[in-house]
Order: sequence, then C-alpha cells, then structure tokens
Amino acid sequence: MSLAFCGNDNTSLAYNVDKGVLNNGCFVDALNVVPHVFLLFITFPILFIGWGSQSSKVHIHHSTWLHFPGHNLRWILTFILLFVLVCEIAEGIVSDGFSKTHHLHLYMPAVMAFLAAVTSIVYYHNIETSNFPKLLIALLVYWMLTFITKTIKFFKFCDNGVGFNQLRFCLTGLLAILYGMLLAVEINVIRLRRYVFYKYPKEVKPPEDLQDLGVRFLQPFVNLLSKGTYWWMNTFIKTAHKKPIDLKAIGKLPIAMRAITNYILLNEAFEAQKSKSSPCPGGSKSIWYALCQAFGRPLILSSIFRILADILGFAGPLCISGIVHHISLENKTFHPRVIFFGVSFISSQEFLANAYVLAVLLFFALLLQRTFLQASYYVAIETGINLRGAIQTKIYSKIMHLSTSNMSMGEMTSGQICNLVAIDTNQMMWFFFLCPNLWAMPVQIIIGVILLYYILGISAFIGAAVIIVLAPVQYFVATKLSQAQRSTLEYSNERLKKTNEMLRGIKLLKLYSWEHIFHGSVEETRQKEMTSLKAFALYTSISIFMNAAIPMAAVLITFVVHVHLLSHDDFSPAVAFASLSLFHILVTPLFLLSSVVRSTVKALVSVQKLSEFFSSEEIGEETDKCQPSIKAGIPNKYQAVPLKVVNRKRPVREDWNRFGCHQQGANNGSEGNEFCIKITNGFFTWTPDGSPTLSNIDIRIPQGQLTMIVGQVGCGKSSLLLATLGEMQKISGDVYWNSSVPDSETGEDVSPEKETAVDAEIRRRGAVAYASQKPWLLNATVEENITFESSFNKQKYKAIIDACSLQPDIDILPHGDQTQIGERGINLSGGQRQRISVARALYQQTSVVFLDDPFSALDIHLSDHLMQEGILKMLRDNKRTTVLVTHKLQYLPHADWIIAMKDGTIQREGTLKDIQISDPELYEHWKTLMNRQDQELEKEIIIDSKTTGERKNIKRSMYSRDAFLGDDEEDEVEELSESDDDDDNLSSLSHQRAKLPWKACGKYLSSAGFLLLPLLVFSQFLKHSVMVAIDFWLAKWTSDAIGNASATNCVRGQDCRFDHSSYSMVFSILSCFGIIMCLASSIAVEWTGLRVAKKLHTSLLNAIILAPMRFFETTPLGSILNRFSADFNTIDQHMPATLECLSRSTLLCVSALAVISFVTPIFMISLVPLAIICYFIQKYFRVASRDLQQLEDSTQLPLLSHFSETVEGLTTIRAFRYEGRFQQKLLELTDSNNIASLFLTAANRWLEVRMEYIGACVVLVAAVASIMDSLANELSPGLVGLGLIYALMVSNYLNWMVRNLSDMEIQLGAVKRINGLLKTEPENYKGLLSPSQIPQNWPESGEIQIQNLSVRYDSTLKPVLKHVNAHITPGQKIGICGRTGSGKSSFSLAFFRMVDTFQGRIIIDGIDIAKLPLQTLRSRLSIILQDPILFSGTIRFNLDPENKCTDSMLWEALEIAQLKPVVKALPGGIDASVTEGGENFSVGQRQLFCLARAFVRKSSILIMDEATASIDMATENILQRVVMTAFDDRTVVTIAHRVHTILNADMVIVMKRGAIMEYDKPELLLEQENSMFASYVQADK
Repeated sequence: MSLAFCGNDNTSLAYNVDKGVLNNGCFVDALNVVPHVFLLFITFPILFIGWGSQSSKVHIHHSTWLHFPGHNLRWILTFILLFVLVCEIAEGIVSDGFSKTHHLHLYMPAVMAFLAAVTSIVYYHNIETSNFPKLLIALLVYWMLTFITKTIKFFKFCDNGVGFNQLRFCLTGLLAILYGMLLAVEINVIRLRRYVFYKYPKEVKPPEDLQDLGVRFLQPFVNLLSKGTYWWMNTFIKTAHKKPIDLKAIGKLPIAMRAITNYILLNEAFEAQKSKSSPCPGGSKSIWYALCQAFGRPLILSSIFRILADILGFAGPLCISGIVHHISLENKTFHPRVIFFGVSFISSQEFLANAYVLAVLLFFALLLQRTFLQASYYVAIETGINLRGAIQTKIYSKIMHLSTSNMSMGEMTSGQICNLVAIDTNQMMWFFFLCPNLWAMPVQIIIGVILLYYILGISAFIGAAVIIVLAPVQYFVATKLSQAQRSTLEYSNERLKKTNEMLRGIKLLKLYSWEHIFHGSVEETRQKEMTSLKAFALYTSISIFMNAAIPMAAVLITFVVHVHLLSHDDFSPAVAFASLSLFHILVTPLFLLSSVVRSTVKALVSVQKLSEFFSSEEIGEETDKCQPSIKAGIPNKYQAVPLKVVNRKRPVREDWNRFGCHQQGANNGSEGNEFCIKITNGFFTWTPDGSPTLSNIDIRIPQGQLTMIVGQVGCGKSSLLLATLGEMQKISGDVYWNSSVPDSETGEDVSPEKETAVDAEIRRRGAVAYASQKPWLLNATVEENITFESSFNKQKYKAIIDACSLQPDIDILPHGDQTQIGERGINLSGGQRQRISVARALYQQTSVVFLDDPFSALDIHLSDHLMQEGILKMLRDNKRTTVLVTHKLQYLPHADWIIAMKDGTIQREGTLKDIQISDPELYEHWKTLMNRQDQELEKEIIIDSKTTGERKNIKRSMYSRDAFLGDDEEDEVEELSESDDDDDNLSSLSHQRAKLPWKACGKYLSSAGFLLLPLLVFSQFLKHSVMVAIDFWLAKWTSDAIGNASATNCVRGQDCRFDHSSYSMVFSILSCFGIIMCLASSIAVEWTGLRVAKKLHTSLLNAIILAPMRFFETTPLGSILNRFSADFNTIDQHMPATLECLSRSTLLCVSALAVISFVTPIFMISLVPLAIICYFIQKYFRVASRDLQQLEDSTQLPLLSHFSETVEGLTTIRAFRYEGRFQQKLLELTDSNNIASLFLTAANRWLEVRMEYIGACVVLVAAVASIMDSLANELSPGLVGLGLIYALMVSNYLNWMVRNLSDMEIQLGAVKRINGLLKTEPENYKGLLSPSQIPQNWPESGEIQIQNLSVRYDSTLKPVLKHVNAHITPGQKIGICGRTGSGKSSFSLAFFRMVDTFQGRIIIDGIDIAKLPLQTLRSRLSIILQDPILFSGTIRFNLDPENKCTDSMLWEALEIAQLKPVVKALPGGIDASVTEGGENFSVGQRQLFCLARAFVRKSSILIMDEATASIDMATENILQRVVMTAFDDRTVVTIAHRVHTILNADMVIVMKRGAIMEYDKPELLLEQENSMFASYVQADK
C-alpha cells in the first residue's frame, strides 16, 4: 500500500479545492506543519552551532539558573501538550486504519508538532540556563503561528459540521487552547523581563543560594522535569560511586531549608498563637496550630499530589479490563466510521476500544502516577525534615533559658531532653511524612469500592467487607506489636544498663573474679528480653501474614460468591483480573492505616511532651516584685539571641601582649573599698517551694583580688557561686555587680535589648570565667576545650598549659593537644579533666574568674604548681577578680579576702587577720589542719598515680579510639588490606564499596542453624509457587468460562450454563493452601531472626567477658556498648523484617517476569536491556545510599551530644555568656544532619522514579507483546490478563527489591562489626594445677616472694616493671610509694595476673601464681582500687554478690569501714538500694564501701591501691588504725599517694621507673638524709 500525504485514493476528496483551499482538510493539515518546520529550522542551528562552538558554556555553573516568569506553568503546559499530541498521533493512526490507502496528513503534522514541542522546551531550557532571553523571540513567533493555524483548523471543522462526537474535533480545540496559553506565557516573559520592545531590559540576579558554590542540593532550583525525575542527582550518584560521600560533597543547605529560617517561621507562628491565646500560652493545641501555620502549605501540596497519584492508580485495573475485554471479543472488526473531508473520524469510545491505545494510555498513566507519588513523598519528607530542624532549634533556645533548679531537682533530666530531641522530633517528622495518607486513604478506598461495584456488581461489597472487617484485626495486631516493642525496649534498656555497669566495673570484676555473676545477670535479662522479642516476632509474623493473606481471602470469597450466587453475571478474564488488581490496590491503604494511626498517636504524645517542656520554668523568672517586667522581657530576649548572634563574625580578641597589664586602670586603689559583687540579705533556693539553701547571705567580693570560700562539704559553697551567677532562685535580697567591670573583654557585645531582658540585679553582669566543681568538657580537641571559642594566642596558651602542668599529659595523647576528648571527657582522668577546665577559665579574658574546688582531683605537687603559677601569677597579679572555693586550707594565707561558710550561711568574712582577731577559735582550728595536711574532701580519680604503663594505655586507647570512631570505614579498610595491596587504591576501594557483604550475610544465615535455613528457603519458594498457581488457575477458569459461553449457542440457557463448581473448588483449595504458606513462611523468617539474635548475643557476651583487660583499655567503652545496643537492636528487630521484605519482593519480581515470559516469550528480548539498566541503577544507588545513611547517622550523633553537652554545661555556658555561640554551633549541626537526610530522601526518590519507569516499560512491552500474540496466535484472554497483572506487580516491587537490598547491606554491617569482636582472644583461665592440688584455704599465711619479676602491659610495649625482687613475710604491712609512672599500680596488678609477666615469678605461700587457674587466684586475694566502684542493686549485693556471708559478717565489715551508722540510717539497712555508680553516696563513702567489700573477703592478703584518696583526714586516721588492728595477722600492701599514710608501715618500697630503689623500714629510711623516701615525706608536709 503506497504512502501519500493526502492519500492516493481516487475517490478521495483529498485534492478537491472547489470550495476554497481552506476547506480542503489535507491543505489545512499541511498548513499546520509550517510553524513546526519553522521552529526546527530556526532552533537547530542555535542549539547545535551556537552552543556547540561555546562548548565550555554547555556546563555553565548552575548559579546562572534563572527561572523566567511562568517557568513551572510553561513546563506543565508543555507536558499536557505532548500528551495531547500523542493522543492526536494515535487517533490519526487508528482513523487511518479504516481507509484503503494511507493518509499521512492524519498523523504526520502531529508527529512534527511533537518534535517541535520537545525542541521548544529543550531550547527554552538552554536559553534559561545561559540567561539569554532575547533568543526567546523565536518561540514567541512559533506559538503565534501554531495558535493561528490550529484556530483556522478548528473553525474549518465547525463550518463542515464536525462536532464534539468526533475525537479529532476535541483534540484540535484543546491544542488551540494550549498554544494560546503558551503564547500568553511567552508574552508575560516579555512584559516582566523587558528583553525586547523596551528601552531598558530588566536586570535579574540568580537566587542567593546559587551564587554560593557551596550549595549542592539543587532540588528547589532545577526545572520541573529535573525536579520530577531527580535528574540533577545523576552526577552526584555517579561521583559517589567513585569516592565516598562526606559532608563536603553534599555542601550546604539552601537558605529556605536551613534550621534558622524554619525556626523563624515556627517562632513567628508561636508568637502569633501566643498573642491569640494570651490567657494561657503553650498547650498542645496551640503548638499544633503553630505547626500547621508554619508548615501546612507544603503538606496540602503533598496531599494533592498523593490524591492525583491514587486516582491515576486506578487506570491499571481499568486498562487491563479494557484490553482483555477487547481481546476476548470474537468480532475484531468495527462499525462503519463517520466520514468528513474524505477521511474517517472516530469517536472517543471507538478510540478507547483499541487495545493498543489502552496499552499506551496505561503506560502514560503509570509514568504520571509514579511521578506524582514520589513528588508527594518528597514534599512530605522535606517538610518533615524542615519541621524537625525548627523544633530542635526551638528546644535548644528553650534549654538556654531553663531554670537550673529544673535540672538539678530532677524535674527534667538531660536524658529526657535528649529524648525530646532524638525521639519526639523524629516522631513529628514521621507524622508529617505520613500525614497526606490521612485524607488520601479515604479517597482511594471510596473510588476503589465504586469501581469494584461497577465491574463485579453486588458481590464487590462482600470482598470489600472482608477487607474492612479484617482491618480492626490488623489494628489490634499493630497495637500489640507496639506494646511488645515497648516491653522489649524496657528489657533491652535494663540489659544495657547492666552491660554498661559490667563494662565500667570490668577491672574490679576481674580482680574479684566476679565476671560469672554479672555475666549471669546480663544473660538473665537477655532471657526476659528474648521472651518479649518472641511476642514481638509472633505479632510481626502475624502482621506480615495478614498483609499477604487478606487480599487472597477477599478475592477467594468474592469470586466464589460471584459465580455461585450471581451466576447470571459473566465471569470473564476482564472482570476477574480487573477486580483482582483492584483488590491489591484496596488493601494498600488498609495496611497503611495501622501505621498512620500509630504515628498519629505518637505525634499527639510528643506534642504533649513538647508543650510541657516549652512551658517549664525559666531562669530569671523571679517570684518577687519585678516579676511582670521580666516576664514581658523574656520572649524578646529569646528572639534576639538566635537571630542576632547567627551571622555575626567572631569578635576580635585582645592580644597576648595586653594579657599582663590589662584592666589595671579599672582597679587602681581598689584595695577593699571597691567591690565587684555584693549580695545583701540574700535568701536563695533551688526549688521554688523548698526551704532556702542559702540564707542571710551578706557578702562582698573585692574587685581585682583573690577571694577564697571555705567550709565543710555540703555547706553551700558551690551554691553561693551559682547564686551570684543568677542560677539559683532568689527568694529575697539583692545581687549587685559592679558596673565598672569592663565587659568589652568578654568579646560578646551585650546589646541593650539583651540587657533589658535579664533581671535587674544581674543585668550588668559581664562574662565570668567559671570552672565548675564537676569539670565540664566539650567533645572537641584539648586545644579547643582550653581556648573555648576565643582567638588562639600561642604564647599565652603555652603559659597556661605550663601553669596547669598539662604538658606531660598532652605528650601522652596520640595527637597531642589536637586529640579529640571523648564525650564528657571519658578518655581522660579526673585530674586531667579538672586541669583542662581550670586552664579554660585562665585562658578567657574576662575580668571575673570563679573556680569551684579546682584542686579536688590533683595531688600536692600539681595543686601547689597551679596555685603559684596559675591563680596567683595569672589571676591575682593581673588584678582579675578571682573567687576560689577550696578545701586546701594551706592556701588561705594567699587570700586577700576569705568567706567561711557553714550550713548555708556565712560564718565569717574578712581577711585572714580579721578572722584571727574576730574568731580565734576558727583560726586555730584552721591552723592545726593547715599544719597537719591538706584536706582533700570530695576527690575524684587521680591521674597522677597512674603508671607510665597506664599512661601508655591511655595512649593506646586513644589510638584505638580513633580507629573505632568509624567502625564501618575500618571494616572496609580491613577488607581492602586483605584483598589487595598493590592495586590503585581508589579504584579498588570503589570496587569494595560496590560489593555486597556476602561474608556477613553467610555469618548471619549460618547462625540460624542447619535445620532452619532450608526450611526458610523452602517455605518462601513454595509460597510463591502456590501464588502463581492460583493466578494460572484463575486464568484457565475465566478463559474456559468465556470460551464456553461463546461456543455453545443454546436456546434454553438453563441446560448449558457453565459449571463453575469444579473450578471454584480447586481455586479455593489453592487459595487456602496459599494462605497457610503465607503464615508458615512469615513465622520461619521471624524464627530464624530470633535464633540468630540469641546465638550472636550469647557468643558476644562470652567473648567480651573473657577478654583480657588490655582489650578494655584499648577499645573505647562506647564502641563495645554500641555493639550491644544499636547493633543488637538492628539484629533483633529490623533484620528479620528486612530479610522477609527482600525475599518477598525479589521472588515476586522473579515469578512475575517468569510468568510474563511464559505467556509471551517475545517479552524476553526486551528483558535483557531492562535488566542491564536495572543492575546499574541498583549498583550506583546502593553505594550512595549506604554512604548517605552512614552520613545521616554520623551527623546525628554530634547533634545529640551537643544537646546533652549543653544541658550538662548549662551553668558554665551561661556564666561565660556564650549562649549565642552555642546556638550557632547547633544550627550548623542541625543543618548538616538535615542535608544528609534530604540527600538520602532525594536518592531514594531517584531510585524509585527510575525503577517505576522501568516497571512502566515492562507493562508497556508486556501489554503490546500479549496483544500482538493474542491477535496473531489466539492467546487465551485469561493468560493476557495474567501477564498484565504480573507486569503491574513488577512495577510495584522492583524498587522495593533494591531498597531492601540496600537496607540489608547497611544492617549486615552490624553483623560484621559483632563478628569483628567475636575474634577477640580470651584470657587464659585454665591453670596447670587442678583444684585438688590447691589447698582449700590457700593462701593461709600470706607470704609473698617476688623473684626477678618483669612485667609489661602488652607484648608490643616496653616493660613497666624490671627485674623486681622482694620478699614479704606473713602479716607484714608494706607501703609502696613513688612518683607518677613509677610502676606502683602495675606492681599491684601483677599479683592478679592482669598484666603480662614475661620474666620472673611471684610465689604466694609456696605456689607459683602462674600455675593457678585465674578464677582461683583472683578469688583468694583482695584489692581495693583507687576508683571507688559501686554497682546498682543493694548494699548487700555490693559487699557480697556471691551471697556467701551472714548478716553479722556484713555488719562487722561495715563497722570496720566506719559505715555502720550511715547504713543503719538508710531504709532497709543492708538491703538499702544503691543507684547506678553509687551516685547516692558521696565519693568518700563509696571508697569506704569498697574497703568494707575487701574486709568481707577474709583473704590473708590485701592490696590497697591509694584506697584512702577520697576520704577526709579524720576518717582516714581512724581507718589506718582499724586496718592495723583488723588486719593484724594479714599481709597488707598499701600503694600510697600521700606518703604520710605509710609512715606506720613495717617496710617501705620506693619505686622509680619500674624498679625498686629503696626497700627498708620507714624510720631507717627517714634517718638517711639523701634517701628518696625522706625527700617525699619532706615534700608532703
């Protein structure tokens, strides 16, 4: 058949121009081609030559992306235009099929128009990105011409009687309107940009974000097509495959998404709510209103997208129904057409009766539906992320103004606040993400039921009823599931608490050989946790089962009812498969229902918590006369702080050369007559309704002088400092700060607004350098902790390091002062923490310095040095007002002013001379104590008793900490080093990153055991085979039914009605079996998960508890705890579900592709390219997704720790007046977390859009192939329906498969890390001697022989004890002393084989300890460590966890330890509870409990490692006597920190650098003038 533009039909009217040329249809169509040809000719040279010659400009930086006015409208109109043109092409081809010859003019102009439309948008995009609007003139001409030609065609149709019944008439009218609208858009661009016809064009700059090259998140700036398909992510995901993604790669957030922008939005909404509901601001209702006001608009957009996507989703079932219906019609010819202009015109019904047209429409509907769905998800998640950032900033702003009493009185713990940030803000985010479902689901359900009724008739309601009746059951299961999850969480928290205690006290447990007790205790809690995990697994499997079984049950009941009760209705493949598809759609919203309801409930609870938090008390809200004015000032202060401080540059600090002489002008001649702070008649309290903690306070602190505050423990010294800083609640009285104190040096500009906001007395307070009693450190480097945001001055920094004796400590750290200090200074000793805290106070250039007990954790040498070099030289000599709280009375003579406190009041105030005159008794008391010794009352761990070995330990632990900081990176590097050495590093790394962790996967599955694994695989395969069988049977049944109906032409219908009973019987049996298999497979998966979790936890706990002490010193505690917490949470709760999802989606895809290939083998040809594309997409996505997931997690940790850090150091931050800086830091941390989340979301959308499009291609290919097959080879309609249903399924499950694969890969990281710890070498617990060879009561006499002993901490380290020889006779009292690092503590550890003895031996009572089993050795000796460790539980448990002793023995031990009166006073006596870490006792009392613990164990050898360090003088003296008497017959080895404690010993060992320098009686050593011992005693006086 020959081709001709107007057709070569002789009878044709094609060439007839009698009625005028414009009345010839073919001529009008030819005229319509002209504008398109014009555009193609004009634009192609510009596109190719113009842009080609400036090839460098092709990739112009995105800062030139300027959207012209009407940008989005233009894109939307172009998309609609393209769709209408496709319809026009299709209509032309279908109409042409009815003519004898081909009439090209029916579809060729439309094809040209399609090409021109695509060209127009490409051309426009290029002009827009290069910002050259003059070239748009071509488009203006084009739109004008097309509009004119289409209008002519439309009017000619009207003249010739073509009407709305003809589809071509409607399409032409629609096109004329579209071209007209595009012309209007073009004219609008000229009107606004004035690029032509105006004298001065309008200059426009790109958005501010795009001028900043740091913004890489381009979603808000790109064009509509790129927005919808996430095309701009391509380059990002490609580069991610080459090198790992870090914060630098993802850049900054666009301004509109930054936390500060969203915080302002939210705050404005809050303020608007406050002004509306002035009687009671706060309340969860007003928070909801504020959130909706600030973030409601994008949610409406998301909901519109969602509803559009859901409506388009119904195109699937309808198109399937149409296609199968038309294939099953016997007569494939159509009725005669309407003829105009000599060609056929068809109506829209006839157009939609074509199966190929339906296939193409289905393809477009799928593309559009998926695009809308992903856009809805993206907008909702982006809104959720923005909202989370805003709420976190709001919470932080509130924290900055929280009343200290709220925190200290336990009304609000830092844990609760961190939960608000970590959990509740995320709940809100998820609620906003799921929010559009709330109104989209009802729409989906209603439309679904209406369509079912349209297809199936009344039986549709039965199926819908089944689904709706089972929905409450699902909800019930979901609530049970969340209950089980909650109880699991409680048990896992308890288990973690026990594990944490066990790990923190591991040294003590090993020394006392109590590991098995704690191991048992953790295992017992794990058993309880496993019980509730079983419930969790059961409900999860029921939930999975119901998701799969409900649609099967609904379909079964509906079809059986339909064929038996409503037998007059037809049961064709079209009906069956369309309704099957509808049931699948209907079930989705009902699955979502439970999670949406759960999320809503959680969000309501979270908002309630937030409203309680926002309405909690704030600092400065006094309850006295000036209350109203303050209350009014506070909101204004809050608004000012974040907005003012955010973008301000760091102020220029004073120079070091002024350090020595600054401020003197302010203070000359201020010897006592000028005060810096004055409190008159002050009464202060921590709780608003409680009794005053401080009463009758009348003090003045002289300016530029050293004031000391002394008094017993708990008399209110620290409270007095905090009261002056305004942290306590003032009942009455006044606090005056001298306004002449220069504020400029604080570096903060105190603006008038900020000033008026704070209450009257504290108004003029400048920044105060404050070192709190419990040192507060940042999770930053040592240097950053000392400079604390001030400018760095090397000379001054070195002087301060020296004054605080920090140089030796810095030298040990792996990166010197650039070493990261762990959270809360976890990797430093108490002394180091304290000195860094003091160094910070010294470094600041404030005129007032408060030091709260800075000497408590320092030994005598360090204290003296700090006092002389730091406090006296740097502070007092420079006339800085210094307030020092201390117990070291020997420093009193240095004080210019002394405040003595007692029981919350001021006992005396004045100079030392004044007190000598006014209260000689107090003076004498001080004098005796000063002469006797320094009192170190509340003492923490003393670093300086640590040996060199331990210093090296710290060094080692720091190095290993660095290694553990990035667990996953470490794993990758490890694998790398195993696999290859010489390869080019980067390419091999990217190869490694693209590989799946098969090893970890094997470990996970093999842990399930050899019985469960085959069961798991078999049940999954069987389930999917049965499901395919059900659908095949349905295809056969419906095809037979329709075949029977058409084959038999009966007169009396009754006789030959098709018998459905045998078919429905088989269908029912298969469906029931399928439902059973669903249950079996879901239980198998969960059961496997439980087995693995149980096995891995037991193995890990055993590996950890038996690991040598070295392991704990080199592995950060947090890292081990993370394995037990986060990793086990993943293995327990997430992995089974991910495994199930992965196997289900993979098998569904595989079975679907197999079915389609079976139905239409030709489909397999297209499968190859699609599979290749799929493979590459998943390969690139997995790497990027894993990196982004890790980045999101790693950016969340600093954010959460910043919150907990702030809460802990709130008083310090406020004293320094650093609120603004910390808020700025928070904004940075929040933004970096949010940008990682946004990129992760965009990456997920990127994948899903691509997978959905591939799915749509599969549907198109399958539909076209099966239609061709059916028309050519008589393929049964049932099989066509089956193929199409499965093709739709592929498009649904493809992206789930890749997403689950990616999740599985991330979760297998947990298994990998645990596997790494399982390889830890255990200690050698077995001995050479059997239990029978060891005497029952060994060691009886306590004789110790040390022969040529050399000890090291690890085979890779130098020895810490070298060739030590000593002989200790039974019952001797030995004192060991020596400088820091002399090996004292290593000496004590050698008795317990805690260190590696590589030479020599220790013989106790005739037995070499190396031959004893470890358990026996350690259980027969006693030691008291320098760090007092108590466990949560009862006092009885702490003294005797093995339950071997009677009450009387315990009371006796308590009496010896001077604790009997304390314990007697407690409720429950010996069974009184001890909180975690013994926090409910003072440090001194804890140390005494540790002594009692050693007394309970009646061993003949006791080692005391600086055990009295935290005990005051009086108690220590009593103890020394008691030890001498109670241990009269036992051998006692005392390691002394303060030499005077061992003056009464029988023998003294003086150590230096791991060797014994002196070994004699103390009195003999004292007589030798040049002995080291004598020099120590001299120094200690």
